[in-house]
Amino acid sequence: MDTQTRHALKKDSFVTATHDSLNWAQENRERVLALSIAVVAAIVIAIGGALIYQHRSDAAAADFSHAMRVYQAPLSTSAEPIAPGIQSFPSAAARAKAANQLFLQAADRYGMLADGRNARYFAGLTYIEMGENASAESTLKSVADSWDHDLASLANLALAGLYHQTGRDPQAIDLLNQLAAKPTATVPAGVAKLQLAQLYEAANQPEQAKRIYAQLKDEDKTGAAGQIAAQKLSGPQQP
Repeated sequence: MDTQTRHALKKDSFVTATHDSLNWAQENRERVLALSIAVVAAIVIAIGGALIYQHRSDAAAADFSHAMRVYQAPLSTSAEPIAPGIQSFPSAAARAKAANQLFLQAADRYGMLADGRNARYFAGLTYIEMGENASAESTLKSVADSWDHDLASLANLALAGLYHQTGRDPQAIDLLNQLAAKPTATVPAGVAKLQLAQLYEAANQPEQAKRIYAQLKDEDKTGAAGQIAAQKLSGPQQP
């Protein structure tokens, strides 16, 4: 077969394939049009969803940052002078109350986003500072029950402290043991065990505390928790 013949055959095949494709498109015009519309609609929805999510994420971050600035505002009773125009509060309880409202607003608006979840955790902390223990407990429990394990661990750690403050040491001990058994990035086992040992010290059970410190010293020889435990076991340093 010469070159001219092969070229003609290729040309005929291309023409035939193109003709068949055009015929199929013509016969299935409505189906092709519907599919094209569906694809375009899916792209528009995806882009729109991404823009909405980004907008809500930015708004959540702004609300949470505002609440944190209030929560970290200086107290007017501080010895340090406060610069003009800087917001301040007469007491930690007053500051916590102002921040609490902002954290709750952010949590209610953006509870499905990370900043909204963080805001609910800080709402629980500010409730503690306000002395509203029942609200603090229910708020922190809602965070502790969430799927965000790192934040849930922080909430449980705060709950353990609240239980201790309100005379419920058995509940606090149980919670701290759970945290030590299932550590997370935010609450490593060493942190939970140190808190547990300090609780035993406060409850006048020094032997229980020493047992935990000794365990930590052996398990975490070079880590921060192990070094703190070693210092606790060695007693107060002499000047």
